[in-house]
Amino acid sequence: MIDLIKKISLALAGVVLWLITLSFPTQSVVEAQQPTGSVPTVTGTVSGPIITVYADLVQVNVYSGPSTYIYPAIGVMLAGQSAPALGRARDQDWIQISYPGVPGAKAWIYAPYVRISPGSRLERVEAPPTPTPFSTPTIDPTLAAAFVIPETPTRLPTFTPPPQIVAPVFFEDEIGQPNRIPTGLLIFSIGFIGLLGVLISFLRGR
Repeated sequence: MIDLIKKISLALAGVVLWLITLSFPTQSVVEAQQPTGSVPTVTGTVSGPIITVYADLVQVNVYSGPSTYIYPAIGVMLAGQSAPALGRARDQDWIQISYPGVPGAKAWIYAPYVRISPGSRLERVEAPPTPTPFSTPTIDPTLAAAFVIPETPTRLPTFTPPPQIVAPVFFEDEIGQPNRIPTGLLIFSIGFIGLLGVLISFLRGR
């Protein structure tokens, strides 16, 4: 009988403790779910300006300065690749970027080939000093003269004057010929005879 009473007491005590436990709220700990895929990383600070090469380009050369004629190419960037932007040249056509692996870890890329992150403002950056040009090899003048082919002077053709044109000369008849009748007198006589004939025909008609 005593054992039964003890069992009933223990059961009642358990029920009371369970009711007391339910009356107090408990804090549940929620663990964040970790991503399963790989997260891409960007070199440099995330808050700084970022340039990205346009996807329709295969690759773009980067140079040691803002010019393709003065400064040499020192590397390439592939389509979709990004890099931190450090500044812009005075002509606004070139952007200085962070490019590890080269002296100074800086390079220049042509601005129309890249897209800048929205809201970015780039400061003006002075161009680096012009690189020292490569030494120009000198050529021995004597050796160079051996390969010069002398040009034979072309003789101009001799000018041959055309034959002289002989113009015909017409001589007038001598004025002192006795049998010559002046042309004006002959015309006047014929006209007078014609006028006289007309006058006679007119008078006969009346």
